[in-house]
Amino acid sequence: MLVRSDPFRGLDRLAEQVFGTVARPTPMPMEAWRDGDQFIVEFDLPGIDPSTIDLDVERNVLTVRAERRSSTGPEVELVAAERAYGMFSRQVILGDTLDTDRINASYRGGVLHLSIPVAERAKPRKITVSTSTDEALTTGSHDQKASSEDQMASSNEQVPAKA
Repeated sequence: MLVRSDPFRGLDRLAEQVFGTVARPTPMPMEAWRDGDQFIVEFDLPGIDPSTIDLDVERNVLTVRAERRSSTGPEVELVAAERAYGMFSRQVILGDTLDTDRINASYRGGVLHLSIPVAERAKPRKITVSTSTDEALTTGSHDQKASSEDQMASSNEQVPAKA
């Protein structure tokens, strides 16, 4: 038989439910990391019915909701009740560099796994640098080149100095 020796635990539990506590662990612990072109987020949701998981994205805010229901009925006398039940919710602010239209989600072994691709516009890319001569060669026609060469030649002629 399980016996609890703390006579004030019931009062503490009631105060935690009404007022909450800073020391209380997050009911939906999370880890997030980047793996190449994917941003991965995992939430610990043990004992959750997958049909109660709800994911919403509005602009760049991801909201995760899930519900854990009690596995016992009201006719059962609980000896110990330390697991949290009810609706859980957590919001994560996503960066603008993520493609929120292509989020993939899966739930296995009590872990909600989200894979969010990095947006194409945020991926590293090479930028070619052109020079003014390359630009003149590729944008001007033959006649334009000839006239610009004539102008350069006439501007380079030496003018005799006045005495």
